[in-house]
Amino acid sequence: MNIHYDEKIDALYIHLDNSDIIESEEIKPGIIFDFNEDNKIVGIEILNVKANLPQANLKQIQFEIV
Repeated sequence: MNIHYDEKIDALYIHLDNSDIIESEEIKPGIIFDFNEDNKIVGIEILNVKANLPQANLKQIQFEIV
């Protein structure tokens, strides 16, 4: 998994898999899922992060496995 935040355009991309992206779907305004040929989600893009994520602090991202 790879997470990339572009501060200039205020967009976050979560790359879940190395599969080729076959289709993308905007599930809500500014929230886009990317799908592979097996219709599995391989990426998530969030546009206008500051407006879509409450109290987003993208300079410090925590990852937890439970």
